[in-house]
Formats: sequence, C-alpha cells, structure tokens
Amino acid sequence: MSITSLDGKRFAEMVLQGASLLSANAQLVDALNVFPVPDGDTGTNMNLSMTSGAKEVQKNIQSHIGNVSTSLSKGLLMGARGNSGVILSQLFRGFGKAIEGKSSLTTEEFAQALQTGVDTAYKAVMKPVEGTILTVAKDAAKKGVSVAKNESDFIKLMEAIVKEGQASLNRTPDLLPVLKEVGVVDSGGQGLLFVYEGFLAELKGEKVSERVNLPSMNDLVSAEHHKSAQDFMSTEDIEFGYCTEFMVQFEEGKKSFDEETFRQDLSGYGDSLLVISDEELAKVHIHSEEPGNVLSYGHQYGSLIKIKIENMREQHSSIVGESRPVAKAETPKKEVDFAIVTVAMGEGVAELFRSIGATVVIEGGQTMNPSTEDIVKAVEEVNAKKVIIMPNNKNIIMAAEQAAEVLSQEVAVVPTKTVPQGMSALLAFNPGASVSENQAGMSEAAKQVKSGQVTFAVRDTSIDGITISKDDFMGIDEGKIVIAEKDLKKAATGLLEQMLDEDSEILTIIYGEDVSEGDVESLQEYIEQKYGEVEVEVHNGKQPLYSYIFSVE
Repeated sequence: MSITSLDGKRFAEMVLQGASLLSANAQLVDALNVFPVPDGDTGTNMNLSMTSGAKEVQKNIQSHIGNVSTSLSKGLLMGARGNSGVILSQLFRGFGKAIEGKSSLTTEEFAQALQTGVDTAYKAVMKPVEGTILTVAKDAAKKGVSVAKNESDFIKLMEAIVKEGQASLNRTPDLLPVLKEVGVVDSGGQGLLFVYEGFLAELKGEKVSERVNLPSMNDLVSAEHHKSAQDFMSTEDIEFGYCTEFMVQFEEGKKSFDEETFRQDLSGYGDSLLVISDEELAKVHIHSEEPGNVLSYGHQYGSLIKIKIENMREQHSSIVGESRPVAKAETPKKEVDFAIVTVAMGEGVAELFRSIGATVVIEGGQTMNPSTEDIVKAVEEVNAKKVIIMPNNKNIIMAAEQAAEVLSQEVAVVPTKTVPQGMSALLAFNPGASVSENQAGMSEAAKQVKSGQVTFAVRDTSIDGITISKDDFMGIDEGKIVIAEKDLKKAATGLLEQMLDEDSEILTIIYGEDVSEGDVESLQEYIEQKYGEVEVEVHNGKQPLYSYIFSVE
C-alpha cells in the first residue's frame, strides 16, 4: 500500500493514534525525568497537552487538513502544561501555520511543515538546550525534509522520521551530560517519539494496543467514573477531588501492617476506598481531597510505588464540557485596575500568597501544572485592566507566557521559579507603577532570595556525585540536589548548612502535610542554637510532597 496524499481525515486519525500511544506510555516518560523527585511529570504534562489537542481534532474531523491542523493547534495551545507541553504545542502551532489553506499534503509539504514547527518551537524557547525534545524534533524534521525530496510515499517518509527520531533520542545523553550520568534518554524527546510512532501506526493500518477514550484521558478513570454518571452532577459537587492510587511495599522497621486498621484509618481521608493486600504489599484506591496526607500515611508502612493521582474535577469538566474551576478571585466582578495571579500548591501556601496581596491563586505547581487555558481563565476571572502572573515553578513559566500572548489585557509574567521567589516578588509589587515597571522590579526582587526544598526520592539514582536511594529525603538548593539522607531532620539541617551564611538575616520555613509540629519545633531549636542571629518565620503551608520549603534572605 502506498499513500501519496494526506488529507484531514487521515491526519486526524494519526493525531488520535499519537495521543493514544503517548497516553499509554505517559508513566514511562515520567520515569525518565532526571531528578528523582515525586513531581517529575513530563509524561503527564505531554499526555494532557496532546489529549487536549486530540479532543479538538475529534470535534472537527474533515477532509481539509489545514482546518484539522488548526483544531489541533488550538487544542494544544490552550491545553499545554509544563515546558514539554508548551514546546509540543509550538511544534504543531508552526506545523499548522505552514499548511493553512491546504486541503491535502504531499510528503514534501508535510516534511516542510514539520520543519516550520521546529523553527517555531526554537523561537519560543528563550535559551534552547540541545539534547532535549527540541533536538529530537529538529533531527527528525531535517531527515524528513531530506527524504521527502525523493519519496512520495507517506509510510516510507514517516518510517524515516521515526527511525531518525529514535537515533536522535539515543544521542541525547551525549549532548546533555546529566542524562548520561543518570542513565536515561530525554523524557520530552521520548514523549514526542511516541506521538510520531502513533502517526506511523495509523499510516500502516496498525492500531496501538489500547486506544484511549480521549474525553476522559485515561481508560481506568473512564471505567470508574463513567460519563453517564457525570451528566447528573456538577463539578463543584465533587467532595473528594483526587482519585489516588498507590501500592505500599512493606519494609522491616516500618509500622506493622494490619489490613483492618489500615483500611479504617484511610477511610477518614475520603471515600471509594479499596484496599487489597498480601504478605508483601498493599494496593490502595481512594477518592480524597488531600492525597498528600494519604501518601504520608501509607509511607509509614513501607515504600510507595506505582503512585497515580488524578484530578477528578478536571476529568469531570472534560467529560461534561465544563471549564476547569480555578480559585475564585476575592475582588468584585466589576473591572479593577491591577491584579496579581499566582500559582501555588497547598492550602497554607495559597493563603500566605493571598495575605500578602495575591488576587487569585491557581491550584497547581507539584504533580499538576496548570494549563495555558487554566491561567487564561484565572486572568479573565479577576477582570482587571492590568495583570501580573507569577508561576512560582520553572515548569509553568512557558505556559504563563503563552497565556499572556493570547490575552487581550495588558499582562506580564514575572518568571518566578519557586514559592520563595514568588513571595519576594509579590512584596515588591507597586500598584502605582506600570506593568513593565512592576515586571522589572518584581523580577529583580525574586533574584534576591535563596530557595530550598526538602522532598523524597522516588527511585535510586546518582547525580552530581550524590548517591540517592529510593525514599531518601533530598535537600534541593536552587534546583540542585545537594544532600540525601534517610532522616528528614538530617536532610533539612544539611540543606540549611549550605544555604545559610554570615550574610543571612531571615529564614522562612514553610512546612508540608507530612511534617508534625514536633518536627518543626525540633528544627527551630537546632536553628536557634547554631544560627542565633538569624530571624526565623514559620508557616504551615500544608503542601504535598515537599516536607519543607526554605526561603533565605
């Protein structure tokens, strides 16, 4: 079989296959993240981004490929999450621009459109890094352009693109030393390759093993939260918003396991509880409003494996066609002059931001990066003439900048990478200054603070000369892992020893869901004894996954 012309209907099926294959392998892509942190979510972000694009395509399947591609671009643009999702959206945004008005494509036109997508994506990234999804996309497109000059069959063209994409992916560790050190290929590049492999499968008449029900994004969730039941309820009526699944691998020295006690204790965290156990492990399914507390409880018995947390409110919104709810602005609906939109995870952290001037706080940051559309809707909710957006996470900056591009208001992004940076920037906000003046001043203020976090490792690895074992507590200083310890206090104090110096005046401690008041008091006593001249502020952030967030000024 030879395919020498590509129309919209066939391309739509290619997109659906690509989305399906990526979704089926999202956890594998997540596992390729270099840092063994619990919020390594490249696969999740790319999956949700591609799914958003595929949903738009499903609504507009037609023979005109230019129109189908426009739908894909629109869905990806608004659904983009994380840097990998934004780059994916830019790849197909450029692709779509290149074929506007075309009813069908030749191999040369298709390959050139891929190249235009690569050019668009590179322009969207401030400092492109080779050995990433950008490199894989670039090498694959270049090969496609070369092959298409003498090849009119789309199957053979796509085979060449996939083959070169795989070769490029295999080369990523040679371009990024950290990949070679950890022993993985680039996660974003792998995600893109799954999309291209899905394209090829469709062209060859093959089907991926498990096609995803795109509106719900996950076969398991669509089975447990079926569409017919969703139609009779509102998103706001969901009491426990996170479908949380994990397994506990029992360990010696941990709390002794009794299934009845375990089940009874977990029942206090939510509903739809299912516990299955044997002598070595327990499998848990629960709907909870505070998944971090559930995971912390399970961690008392052993190692946590196969963790999956799904936002059911978002899934319900997808099924019934509603928008994902964001935190409501505390300002009135009438238009205001200035607003601050920020991102935070944890009830206490969100309240802290509101207390120092944030107009609206979007839930997100760890495990679930808000999409471009989430940020757009939050800005529209505040109804302000001028808006400052603070992402507080390096993986949300590109989505925030993409949101700023599509909004009609005067919007600027202050590219904060951490919660401490966000707090410092917000305190520098001047309501009497212009948007550009505030962007400059707040960005400068964000640079004046040191940020640190303590979290746990999700796998064994070695990075920057530090050997890390699964479940170790890791201290992260300005994005770099500097210490790994079995004991939480040792990790926290070791991190602080590297962050505090003779110029340090103020230390702010934001502690998470898994930290007790006794833990915090013990840490404070240590700081008072060793760093008596440093002023200490303590806040209960209630954030999941990160035991401590430190800010040093």
